[in-house]
Order: sequence, then structure tokens, then C-alpha cells
Amino acid sequence: MFGFQSSWLFKIIYTLSSIFGLISLLMVVAFYVLAERKVLGSLQRRRGPHAVGFWGLAQPILDGVKLALKEVITPGFSSVIVYFIAPLAILILAFTCWVFMPLAFNVALIDSDLSLVLILGFSSLGVYGILGAGWASSSHYALIGGLRSVAQLISYELNLGLIVLPVAMVAGSLNLIEIVSAQMRATWFCLPFLPLFSLFLISGFAETNRTPFDLPEAEAELVAGFNVEYSATTFAMFFLAEYANMVLMSTFGTILFLGGWGSNLFFFLVKVFGWAFFFILVRGALPRYRHDQLMFLGWKNFLVFVFGYFIFIFGIFTFFDAFPYSPLFVWKHISFLANSLFLIYG
Repeated sequence: MFGFQSSWLFKIIYTLSSIFGLISLLMVVAFYVLAERKVLGSLQRRRGPHAVGFWGLAQPILDGVKLALKEVITPGFSSVIVYFIAPLAILILAFTCWVFMPLAFNVALIDSDLSLVLILGFSSLGVYGILGAGWASSSHYALIGGLRSVAQLISYELNLGLIVLPVAMVAGSLNLIEIVSAQMRATWFCLPFLPLFSLFLISGFAETNRTPFDLPEAEAELVAGFNVEYSATTFAMFFLAEYANMVLMSTFGTILFLGGWGSNLFFFLVKVFGWAFFFILVRGALPRYRHDQLMFLGWKNFLVFVFGYFIFIFGIFTFFDAFPYSPLFVWKHISFLANSLFLIYG
């Protein structure tokens, strides 16, 4: 007997659940695009998609069919192999991160003790696909867009790594399920880590190439950036990867700072979609930063503050290491005191 996990029944259930999860993610991404178009239309006092289906609900399906039926045009003098591998690699990496993302207690395709590190690692590998797409397109505009994207993503991935380290230290684990369990025992980490939560929220826009940090695409000066030479199915891969990363960042931030699923899965989905809705509102409200402003903000403001904050938290842990209380026990009482003072004097 090799156990249930090695049986054919377990393999069938695992495969079917993976396929169902992938289809569900694609549907969420498709209708998230529709929601963005409807909200932006409302912000700009226009209707948005409304002609296809009831209230425009069939618009994402027909958009996908249109992109699938269009001809894929390959630029001359392009590196064909890299040109087609780049969008596929970005899409695969975007969906791979969801394998380690728990949606409820012990509900994840792969429950790893290093799930936090694995998600950051796989998301950072998407830089190679973006740079490859810009280089292989044989276009100066695409190459400039790819280089700008690499500079932006590397800068803010470093910030994200330092932001999540104090969270992992307080929870005592790199497992996302353990991080949610720690918040259930104490409090949401957005309260004691309010500065880190704010920086994570801002850095999420840079990581997903969204307004006001959508410089890799920058339609006004780069004509769509690194994907300017892509069309049809290959363009759809970039499009799906971008919006899948937005939903991923919303879920990731909810798990790290907003208590995850807690005791109610519905409330968890409300928090995730609320975060994703905030992405849309910011796009409709804020202008785009210049590239030098983005780099100055990341390297000379965010990185300095986050590194100093990490040293501060590390010093607190070192100080309390000689006491018989766990860091989570100490942090629970510190956050309770801070919340009480806020309610009294705030």
C-alpha cells in the first residue's frame, strides 16, 4: 500500500481539480477585464461594453474568440523562437504562482513550507519573458519598453522581498497558511505593519505594470512598449498574464496583511475583489509617473525606509529573544495596546 496520495483515484482528483482551477482562474480574469471596462466607463461618464449579451457580459468571450481567430503576424528579422516563447513563458509563470496560493485552510495544490519564497521567485522570473519579448521583436520601441520594464520590476521586487520579511518573522513561518493562522491568533498584520502594508499596496502597482506605474506599456511615448509587435493569440497571452498577476497580487496581499480567509471564505473573496477593484479606481484617477520619478521613489525612498523598518523589527525580535514569551505573543499585546490607544484618542 502506497497510501491514498499515490493511488489512481488521488491522481484523477488532483488532475481534475487543477483543470477546474485553471478554467475558474481564466473566467475570473476575463470578467475582471469586463469589470474594469465598465468601471472606467462609469468614471468617464460613458456606458462601457453593453451591446454583446445582457449588460455586456458576453464581451470577454467574444474578445477571446476574436483574438484567437486573428492572424499572428511575425515581424521581419525577429528571433522567432524567443518571440513565441516569451509570451507563453510569462503566462505559464503567472499561472504557476497560483499553485502555491492557498484559498482556504489546507486548500492549495502545493502546500510548501517555502510558499512565500516560491511565489516571489516565480513572479520575478517573468522579467526574462518581458525582456525576451522586447529583444526578439526586432524593434527599438519594444526593446526600450522591455529594458524599462526590467529596471522597474527588479527595483520593486527588492522592496517586496524586504516588505514580506517582517511578516514572515512575526508569523514564524514562510508558509502562507501559517501566516494566516498567526493573524487568526492575534490580529491582521495591516494594523501593526501599517507602513509596510501601505508600501506593499503601492509596490503592487509597479509589479503589475499598472497606473500610475504603467511605464513598460506607456502608450503615449512607447506605443505599447515591449508587446508592440505582438498581435492575436500572443498578445492575448500578455493580456491574460497581466490581469492574472493583478488578481494574484490582490490575493497575496489579502493573505499577508488582511487576515486571509479567516473563518469565512466569502469575506476572503470580498477582500480580494475589493483590492482588485482598487486597482481599477487608481487607473481611472491618477496620471502616469515619469521613469526617473519611479526609480527615485523606489531606490531612494521605499528601499531606505523598508530596510530601516526591517532592522527595527529584527532588533525587537533580538531583544525579546531572552524572554520566555514568543514574538507572536509579544506582538499580539503590542498591537492590542496600539489599537486601544487609536480607538480612544483617534
